Amino acid sequence: MTKHSYALGLIIALAYVTVAVAQHPMLDAVASEVVQKYQTSSCGQLILKKDENLPASPGEEKASDMLRTNPQMRHEFVGMVADQVVDKLVQCGMIP
Repeated sequence: MTKHSYALGLIIALAYVTVAVAQHPMLDAVASEVVQKYQTSSCGQLILKKDENLPASPGEEKASDMLRTNPQMRHEFVGMVADQVVDKLVQCGMIP
């Protein structure tokens, strides 16, 4: 009986995760782009970009607005990118 309960719980959890991911393809694309930017940029490039203060592109502005206004999507986004971005910033000495 316990094995069936665990199996049912696993199936429900997988269904929830699958639906949550499928609902936000734009979020997945933005998160992938952010992670790739940090993985492929050198520390020098990241520091220069930080100092440039360039205006955001229309796509970046739309993604920023979406994350600012939707706490659930913001939480999902942070969960997708936080480890990789923070790791890179620490490696580059941008976070003490």
